[in-house]
Amino acid sequence: MPTLAVTFEPGRASRALIRDLLAGAATPVWLTGLDDQARAAALSAATAILAYDTGKELRPGEPALIGNARLVQFMTAGVDHIPLSQLPPHVPITNNGGAYADAMAEHALAMTLAAAKRLLIEHNALIAGAFNQFVRNRTLRGKTCGILGFGGIGAATARLMRGLDMRVHAINRSGRTGEAVDWIGTPDDLATMLPAADVLVIAAPLTRRTIGIIGAAELALMKPDAILVNLARGELVDEAALFAHLQAHKNFFACIDAWWVEPVRHGTFRMDHPFLTLPNVIGSPHNSASVPGNVDAALRHALANINRVLAGEPPHHVVGADEPML
Repeated sequence: MPTLAVTFEPGRASRALIRDLLAGAATPVWLTGLDDQARAAALSAATAILAYDTGKELRPGEPALIGNARLVQFMTAGVDHIPLSQLPPHVPITNNGGAYADAMAEHALAMTLAAAKRLLIEHNALIAGAFNQFVRNRTLRGKTCGILGFGGIGAATARLMRGLDMRVHAINRSGRTGEAVDWIGTPDDLATMLPAADVLVIAAPLTRRTIGIIGAAELALMKPDAILVNLARGELVDEAALFAHLQAHKNFFACIDAWWVEPVRHGTFRMDHPFLTLPNVIGSPHNSASVPGNVDAALRHALANINRVLAGEPPHHVVGADEPML
């Protein structure tokens, strides 16, 4: 019988869900309850691995034991903070791309509307006693939403934006999609998309190729009143360049859910520039996926991919050779 080694403690309800989702195709083995010898045996025999962060959940020497596995499946969509180089190079590694897409798309829409409608600015003005009834806000109908990173999150965001009668321009690696878009290109076409975008939603993974993909030159191509929404990783955007651009363009908005230094990845929260002092910034604590049921949704998504491999099919969301940052 194939086995699935689970490297984290899922809790009673999640254990039951994992068993149900495997539907007898594999036996789950919970590493957290095993001694060193049993852990080594379980990892050596595992057909697949389910993990949040193997860098934290596996002990020294254990990553080398999983060479017989057919898949290492992560629960998170972003794996840039995980030391993937420690894992056997011949074992396919997959992220949980799209598992949190619907919640994150709603967050992108909420931040975009808050910026376009000046909700925080006027809320604070009301607190100060100002009633700016005739200061114009913006409508999104008929405008263009550019989406950098058109995977599950990007596609879910596009569907919501199209519901506002926005045009959708998208960029992914292939320049192709089955989703309804008005234009699609590859990263080489970024300079074409940016000038057209009234809203830019960043939903791309952090890789060696995407780090710093939005810098001063790219921001200069954008409309002076554009709205930038970053759901992905802070490092995709040059921090100093964005701060300077926001200072120089008072009608340009940045909606930041993903920061440059965050507790989960770095152990602390820090910014090198005081973004939250600017009126044209809306921030959230990278909580766009933190909704009720998100763990169950992530498990269902991850187990569907594991079951594909157990059935002899190729996995989805394979991490490319250019992606690991550690």
